[in-house]
Amino acid sequence: MGHGPAVKLGKDNASSYKTRLGVWMFVAYTLFYASFVAVNAIKPSVMEKAVMGQTVAVVFGFALIVVALIMAVIYNHFCTAAEERFNR
Repeated sequence: MGHGPAVKLGKDNASSYKTRLGVWMFVAYTLFYASFVAVNAIKPSVMEKAVMGQTVAVVFGFALIVVALIMAVIYNHFCTAAEERFNR
């Protein structure tokens, strides 16, 4: 005794849009993260400086987390809008 899927799955006409958006956001975040890694590798003394009462490393690290969360919300918003637009 089981159950079927919660929703009826069909063709997603917005999948190419969502894929492109996801790839672009992935590239943007990767560049942001790569800059964090590059600063740590090339000039680690920069990470020791104080900014807003914390070191640059802590501020940059939290910025990475916050940017990822914001990008997730943006991705969800645009993908939901695209699904509504393309899958009528």
